[in-house]
Amino acid sequence: MNLSMKGIVKSFGANDVLKAVDFHLNEGEICALLGENGAGKSTLMNILGGVLPADRGTIELDGTPVAFANPAQSLGAGIAFIHQELNLINDLPVYENMFIGREIKKKSGFLDHAAMYQQTKALFEQMELDIDPGAMVSSLDASFKQIVEIARALMMNASIIIMDEPTTSLTDPEIERVFDMLRTLKAQKVGVVFISHKLREVMEICDRYTVLRDGVMVADGYVKDTTIADIARDMVGHEVRTGGKAGGAKLGEEVLRLEGLTQEPHFRDVHLSVRAGEVVGVTGLLGDGRSELFRTVFGAQGRYQGQIYMHGKPVMVASTQQALALGIGYVPRNRKENGIIKDMNILENGTIVTLPKLTRRGLIDRKRQHEQFDVQRRELRIKMERETDGITSLSGGNQQKVVLAKWLSARPSLLILDNPTQGVDVGAKEEIYEIILRLAAQGVAVIVLCSEAQEIIRLCDRALVMYHGSVRSEVSGETMNEHEMMRLATGG
Repeated sequence: MNLSMKGIVKSFGANDVLKAVDFHLNEGEICALLGENGAGKSTLMNILGGVLPADRGTIELDGTPVAFANPAQSLGAGIAFIHQELNLINDLPVYENMFIGREIKKKSGFLDHAAMYQQTKALFEQMELDIDPGAMVSSLDASFKQIVEIARALMMNASIIIMDEPTTSLTDPEIERVFDMLRTLKAQKVGVVFISHKLREVMEICDRYTVLRDGVMVADGYVKDTTIADIARDMVGHEVRTGGKAGGAKLGEEVLRLEGLTQEPHFRDVHLSVRAGEVVGVTGLLGDGRSELFRTVFGAQGRYQGQIYMHGKPVMVASTQQALALGIGYVPRNRKENGIIKDMNILENGTIVTLPKLTRRGLIDRKRQHEQFDVQRRELRIKMERETDGITSLSGGNQQKVVLAKWLSARPSLLILDNPTQGVDVGAKEEIYEIILRLAAQGVAVIVLCSEAQEIIRLCDRALVMYHGSVRSEVSGETMNEHEMMRLATGG
């Protein structure tokens, strides 16, 4: 099925979100839809998915004009929308998830489990998927959950599948598994709209790309004819630096030292030293133990063997409160689950770490709270309307800045960042990089945990590569390259 969207216009009050946007998708093609948060990608796809009406413009499927008043009409026309937050029920088996909302029933009115199981099995065999239809969804890893969502769309006869950030929470092997599924879809003439901030993935899996900026389509073409640097420039409107960190940083005293830190089965015999003003990366693959290691340093992982030193003095970190008192800050890897509190507003999220210092006799000093957050808002350039708006009203990049703000207000001497730019766009990623480098220049010791080699190269003075809970080696300078880090991370 060929899709053509022409001159799509959408406004919300005085805010013009889409300004005569064109978008095309050919049969059996994977087309990346790219842009910063707020560029209009979601609005455009919500119009295609029947969630929102367009103010002006036309949609054609195989040359026939169509209009969708609701998602059911869009799905009925062969368009499936797989959102970043997967719509699967963990407590049901796979085959029941495949038929949610359109269950097969017997004449008696009871569910026909056998028929749903067999139809699911037949589809999986057709797609060459090694998934047990009777397995509980909760037992699947993230990539297979994503694949079940894709298979469900195919069972509903989808000819076009919209995928919103499908690899955000996946490991490299899981991403490759999903990409294999996308290649199968392509061979079967299914078109895919691939929304992502990961430009390397776009270069690997997509045929074409379309870039939106401020509601305008600013670039499109074939992936083979462009580069990551070109696409990044189109997205943000200016050149984006992709090289490594400039050398010559002035380093101060040793802030953190680990000697033989061990917590089986997660990690063992880890030795590490980080100095003031230094950015040290820790990388590897899923199961390498780096998150557990630094959760331990932050007092959130339980008992350990070995010794932690802060500023040259031995310490026993038994709780997060103790870590905070020692000057340790920690930004967790999953912002939505562990970084923000969804039921709190922006101000509350941005000051929660230092709230005890802002409280007197059980009452919060609101004036100091506002003043403290306002300093961080200006320094981090957080884009927002009102402090009292919900934290989820912000883009991913601005949410991450609020998470940073709550820790920077505590003025840590050591800041641990676990996957600091997960799910943020190219422009916000660059801003977060600059914040991290500025903190290092101010004398903060920074540890960056990340699986993306390019992020490690961009930010870090040196990096440790972990493999199955042990530090495999240290890389720096010429050895801090993608090939060498992957070789070490896979046990080479």
